[in-house]
Amino acid sequence: MQKLTCRCGEILRYGMIPCPIEWLMISDQRFDEITVSDVRLDTSEMSNAMTRLLRCPSCGRLWVFWNGYDDEPAEYVVAAPRPR
Repeated sequence: MQKLTCRCGEILRYGMIPCPIEWLMISDQRFDEITVSDVRLDTSEMSNAMTRLLRCPSCGRLWVFWNGYDDEPAEYVVAAPRPR
């Protein structure tokens, strides 16, 4: 099973399907490129076009695999809310 250790120490396991900590995202432009309103959407094509990210359930960090699982993910830390 695929796993990644978050900086907070949480072990992120992301090999299961469906995966509760994995999110799929796609740019608006890429979405428009692969979808046509009158044709049934090919879900495997859509899935392959998406960028994967993991959200740590403990600290909220996001680990984004911009170039697929073969490269190291980019880490994004949730900032504290801005004071009002």
